[in-house]
Amino acid sequence: MMMEKINATLEGYFVLLGFSNWPHLEVILFVVILMFYLMTLIGNLFIIILSYVDAHLHTPMYFFLSNLSFLDLCYTTSSIPQLLINLWGPEKKISYNGCMTQLYFVLALGSTECVLLVVMSYDRYAAVCRPLHYTVLMPPRFCHLLAVASWVSGFTNSALHSFLTFWVPLCGHRQVDHFLCEVPALLRLSCIDTHANKLTLMITSSIFVLIPLILILSSYGAIARAVLRMQSTTGLQKVFGTCGAHLMVVSLFFIPVMCIYLQPPSGNSQDQGKFIALFYTVVTPSLNPLIYTLRNKDVRGAVRRLMG
Repeated sequence: MMMEKINATLEGYFVLLGFSNWPHLEVILFVVILMFYLMTLIGNLFIIILSYVDAHLHTPMYFFLSNLSFLDLCYTTSSIPQLLINLWGPEKKISYNGCMTQLYFVLALGSTECVLLVVMSYDRYAAVCRPLHYTVLMPPRFCHLLAVASWVSGFTNSALHSFLTFWVPLCGHRQVDHFLCEVPALLRLSCIDTHANKLTLMITSSIFVLIPLILILSSYGAIARAVLRMQSTTGLQKVFGTCGAHLMVVSLFFIPVMCIYLQPPSGNSQDQGKFIALFYTVVTPSLNPLIYTLRNKDVRGAVRRLMG
């Protein structure tokens, strides 16, 4: 079994089948995915630069939003360029080391985003429900510690699964029925029973998906109760605008991830899984800047000051 793993390493590549079953769609997918990728790059770079240069945006909310934007930039760049290369031509290979690197960073950045969205929901809870104590609850040092904890927890989780997946012996062929190197897709190439790997993946996915989702919904439940007690119409609109944007981001990210990582192997066909994964790796990161900035007066004011 270890010889098969060694042979795969020496031969040095995997074949990402991707959307080979729909060759007539590959050109269309290439154009659409390239457009979303450019939107992701432009939108998230815009938020990072604006949050840095405008002093009015040096607040915990925009600090965490900049982290989310940088995270989305890294997340999409870890998978989309390789996907575009595979869609453009008949060559669909990825090196063995490249596949393992992609697996590690895709899982690490996805796990980090789950935790970071919880941190952002806590920030909104403190701002709405404890406004008089907000500066005490969210000092700059504490905000930096929360951001670091998000990144460290995500990369630690990925290190565990990458190590377990790396030592799984392969079954000779190297055809990965996916457009990126994800743990479930690589486990399907194994020659042995991977029940322990799948169980570990299910447990950690529950920790990084279900628990954050429960915490986020709890935060927004408390926010909703506080909002209903408000008398100011302007305050209501501002709170619903900010928190509504965050909830939309949460929905767009968590629902597709749950469909992939918290379903039994027979829950989705492999083809359905590809399109679901396409949504949370391509579509969601490109929509985050639009959702957060489209109706945000602070961002519009910062743009006016920058242009003026």
